[in-house]
Amino acid sequence: MSWIAFIRHGPTAWNAEGRIQGRTDVPLSPEGRDEVARWRLPDELSAARCRTSPLGRARETAALLGLHEPRPDAALIEMDWGTWEGAVLGELRVALGEAMAANEQRGLDFQPPGGESPRAVRRRLRRFVAARAASDQPLVAVTHKGVIRAALSLATAWDMRAKPPFKLRWDCAHVFDMQNDGTLLLRRLNVSLVAGGRRRAPRGRSRS
Repeated sequence: MSWIAFIRHGPTAWNAEGRIQGRTDVPLSPEGRDEVARWRLPDELSAARCRTSPLGRARETAALLGLHEPRPDAALIEMDWGTWEGAVLGELRVALGEAMAANEQRGLDFQPPGGESPRAVRRRLRRFVAARAASDQPLVAVTHKGVIRAALSLATAWDMRAKPPFKLRWDCAHVFDMQNDGTLLLRRLNVSLVAGGRRRAPRGRSRS
C-alpha cells in the first residue's frame, strides 16, 4: 500500500498578518525561509518522490527541504478564496455578520464569492490520490492548509461543520495511506519536522 505525506509550506508575511492567501502567489517571508531551513525530514520521507503546489511558497519550501525532484501539480494548489484573498478572516466576520456565519456553517460547501468550496478541493484531491495509489510508491506533497484539511476530511468523514477530529500542526508532516478509490486512511499525523520534536499521531484507520 502506498502512502502520501502532506507538508504545509513555510510561513509568509500574509500568514503573519492573518491574511487569506488562497491562490495569491505570496512568497515565503525571510522568517519563513529561516524556519523551513531548520526543518529536518524523517528518513522515510526524504527519499520519496515529491509533488508540490504550483505556488511559489510551496515550491520554495520543497527546495529548502531538499526533496527529491519536486514537480508542481495543479491538484495541490490552495483553495481559491475569490474576492476575499488578501482580507483578514476576522474582519470579514465582523463586516458580514450573520451571512458569514451562515456560510461557514455550510462546512464542506462553504464558498467565498468567486472562489472554491472545500468540497471542490476534496474532489480534486481525491482524483489526485486515485491516480497515484496504484503505483505503490511513497509520495511527499508540499501544499497548503486547505488541501491538508481536505485530506483529513477524506480520511475521517469530517464535514468541516465542527472542529477537526485531530489538531493539525503546521511544522509537521501528516501521513496517510492512499486507496485506489481516492480515499485516504490515517497513518500518522503531526510527525515533527523540528529537530528533537516528538509529536506524533494516533495510528487511526478511519475512512470516509
